Amino acid sequence: MDKVINYLNNNTFLLWYLIIINVIAFFTYGIDKLLAMGKYSRVRESTLILLSLIGGSVGAYLGMKVFHHKTLKLLFRISLPTILIIHIVLLFIMSNS
Repeated sequence: MDKVINYLNNNTFLLWYLIIINVIAFFTYGIDKLLAMGKYSRVRESTLILLSLIGGSVGAYLGMKVFHHKTLKLLFRISLPTILIIHIVLLFIMSNS
């Protein structure tokens, strides 16, 4: 894990990108939950998944759990943890090369 942290510290752009995309993903899940409760137009499910795919997997997963949003949808229950694991493995591989 120390190698991953060192790798991110040495790659400032990647670190900031991951922070920003995860914050965006987290709050997008929260906003979509509020919109759902008010019966307003919603954020597309494809957008929520895309935010996870492009690096926001931690924020998306936390948003799903914190806001109890999309927790009953099989697509989200399977894809978000899977994408998160893939991102962790990729970071580990990148930091060891």
